[in-house]
Amino acid sequence: MEPERIAPEVQATNYVTWRCQGGWAPLVVTRGEGSRFWTDDGREILDFSSQLVATNLGHSNTAVQEAIARQARELPYAAPGFATAARAQISEALGGVMPEGLNRYFFSTSGTEANEAALKIARVATGRSKVVSRYRSYHGATAASISVTGDLRRRASEPLGQVPGTVFAPDCYCYRCPFGLTYPSCGIACAEYVDYQLEHEGNVAAMIVEPVVGTNGVIVPVPEYLPRIRAITKRHDVLLIADEIMTGWGRTGRWFAVDHWGVKPDILTTAKGVTGAYVPLGVTATTPALHEIFRDRYFPHGHTYEAHPLTLAPAVAAIGEYRRLGLLEKSARDGEYLLARLREVGARHPSVGDVRGLGLFAAVELVKNRTARTPFNTPDDKLAGRPLLVERVAKAMLDDGVYVMPWVSHLVVAPPLIVTREEIDRGVDSLDQALRIADEAVDV
Repeated sequence: MEPERIAPEVQATNYVTWRCQGGWAPLVVTRGEGSRFWTDDGREILDFSSQLVATNLGHSNTAVQEAIARQARELPYAAPGFATAARAQISEALGGVMPEGLNRYFFSTSGTEANEAALKIARVATGRSKVVSRYRSYHGATAASISVTGDLRRRASEPLGQVPGTVFAPDCYCYRCPFGLTYPSCGIACAEYVDYQLEHEGNVAAMIVEPVVGTNGVIVPVPEYLPRIRAITKRHDVLLIADEIMTGWGRTGRWFAVDHWGVKPDILTTAKGVTGAYVPLGVTATTPALHEIFRDRYFPHGHTYEAHPLTLAPAVAAIGEYRRLGLLEKSARDGEYLLARLREVGARHPSVGDVRGLGLFAAVELVKNRTARTPFNTPDDKLAGRPLLVERVAKAMLDDGVYVMPWVSHLVVAPPLIVTREEIDRGVDSLDQALRIADEAVDV
């Protein structure tokens, strides 16, 4: 196809996710390498969000590419009822990185599907129907996963195609505490409220959490929060599902974010970075105890692409690359540098309300009034397709050759784990310039 036909053809014939379809004018991406990608007009763009917090290994990692090609030549597909070498190899490799005790796996093709499987396993295994989630959360687009999503994307899909039974809990969001309290004198009320919920709700199968909230603000919990949630769920015999789709694979400086707090969930879901996002793979990992329940009980889940060998082989290679390149340690080190630079820049701009993060996973929250913490935009603005201030900032950065992901009132800064210090400086300097747009719109 002639290069000039690509964008018009895609724009005219394709749906694009989570936005009004009018006004979409996509760039044409032609190749990627390292922390950068290129457009059809030859522009080089620094990927400061790993696309959708997914390309943790950067673009065009040779080992992963070769694993895909090798598997395509040897065995491009096998039905899920068969064993393959790729299936055995990834199962063995996962055993060396998953939190202790999570060594039974269901393989799918997305994070959404990984969560769908987790929710079904939890409900069937316990015989209970309800799930506790949180308001600032995203867990996927299919029926069960969107039902436990707290953000605007669930509201946009109501009441069609959802699974009843979700109960929402408050967020551990100190910048905007739902109780109006201050840490540490708050007594971790956001966790204690879950204890109250489980005491009175009844029929709860599981609680699902992003250990560090992803798209909805990169919200890092206080140290006591997740251990307390784990203790509360255990006391009420409720399963804990950790959604590590964004936070896994070194993103926060550990294999998985729960490792920071020594928390061991009953189910862990992940995707994205498991293959560096080169092929779509979702993983639902459970305890042996949950697997044993289905030994003599029908397992009511599955699909044609379960354990697809072409998705599993590159995951084995990706795990090897995370180790070979020392990316967990690098993410922790460079994450401290990134946060320090973002906070330095944020302090100079009255439009920056908060900077937070863990590892190479950070958010810059923009506010119209720093004292009142008033956001420029709300989820209702996003749903209505109104112009968002944060998107103007992101557009200015893109024009400057830096891609960053905007969401309602914050920017998600999550470069590939292979990013250099010079590239971090380049991205932060671009943000520094673009924030002038937001500064001009603040309330004095």
